[in-house]
Amino acid sequence: MAWRGGGADRGAGHRRAALLEAPAFPGALHSAHLRERTLATILLIDDDAALLDLVALACEEAGHTVILAADGRAGLARVGDADVVVSDVNLPGLDGFTLCRRVRETHPDLPLVLLTARDSEIDEALGLELGADDYVTKPFSTRVLLARVHALLRRRTAPPSTRRVGDLEIDVERLTVRWRGALLATTLTEFRLMDAMTRRPDVVRSRAWLLDEARGDDSVVAERLVDTYVRRLRRAFEAADTTFDRIETIVGAGYRWRG
Repeated sequence: MAWRGGGADRGAGHRRAALLEAPAFPGALHSAHLRERTLATILLIDDDAALLDLVALACEEAGHTVILAADGRAGLARVGDADVVVSDVNLPGLDGFTLCRRVRETHPDLPLVLLTARDSEIDEALGLELGADDYVTKPFSTRVLLARVHALLRRRTAPPSTRRVGDLEIDVERLTVRWRGALLATTLTEFRLMDAMTRRPDVVRSRAWLLDEARGDDSVVAERLVDTYVRRLRRAFEAADTTFDRIETIVGAGYRWRG
């Protein structure tokens, strides 16, 4: 199978890794039974052709698109096309540590894993200080490497714990509400009510809907209980800001957060 520069070649149900800006590797291995859904694009950088083929095959079988490069400079030129970078440290042209530093200058949030035959704590610490997200020492299992890659991808695609709506900040992990930087004292139910009301600013929410979102159980309570929660929330906001007026009562309908 011939390598073709310029990007990953996806045709007729097969994904093929393309070696970019670097010499072709003869005898490259590719799977004929790949998953139809591509999970991510992984840039693999290593001058060891056999190892590169092995890792590329494992990545493709896991459903990923793969871009290959045999040296640091070729890899650096393609980081913008990748969702995650896996790079050897001992590379010709541009070593992995320098590559890591340069990637962080232009792509601070791009997940990056360093591979190396070295196993000293100094080398590992240096790589992490330069911005690597993880560090895998050779020899390694492709299953372990993929687990590390998948963990980084999950971390990157996870929704942020903090949501901002104007001057309002809601942290769904810490269960905190801040208004213009001031931390408000809220109960769990009040927090859930605020979270529900502010997901779509300016949309009117009925008392029944808000109560269901806030309590999250099947208990039977009066819908007017929402009025009590809203009253407490208004007091908490007004204690931090006497001009607060974002929670609006819509007579006969419910409440809305004015965006």
